[in-house]
Amino acid sequence: MISTAVAHDLLKGSIARGLSEKQELTAARIAAGVAVCIAGYFGINPPGFVAQVVAFAFGLAASSFFPAIVMGIFSKRMNKAGAVSGMIVGITFTAAYIIYFKFISPNLNTSEHWWWGISPEGIGTVGMVLNFAVSIGVAALTPPPPDEVQALVDDIRVP
Repeated sequence: MISTAVAHDLLKGSIARGLSEKQELTAARIAAGVAVCIAGYFGINPPGFVAQVVAFAFGLAASSFFPAIVMGIFSKRMNKAGAVSGMIVGITFTAAYIIYFKFISPNLNTSEHWWWGISPEGIGTVGMVLNFAVSIGVAALTPPPPDEVQALVDDIRVP
């Protein structure tokens, strides 16, 4: 999934639109290799107990994908600029908080130093709220999606 998301959605869909099939496949293979190396490293050197790692994963997912999915289904006004901006802000904030307290300054990983008393395992909720706020703000300041996209949103909600 990671390799497809990087090669097809990110590279070919946004950054390098003229990518050939062969170049896309090469990019997917490189992305898969990098993902396996990162997963292997964290498998050998886990950043915490399994419950902590799962909490980090859910926090990062909540701060990045959840608002875009919800607003993509329930808001005809949500557009690409709003969704992408919110995702970048949400995941950057959440990842930075986790990285700071788990890797950069683990000696400060106590409730006295956490913002509002929120541990790194629970900060994804704040990242999600930031994502919603930025997504809604950017979508309000940029042109709405095309009529066919708005019609698609209406069709998604019909059982």
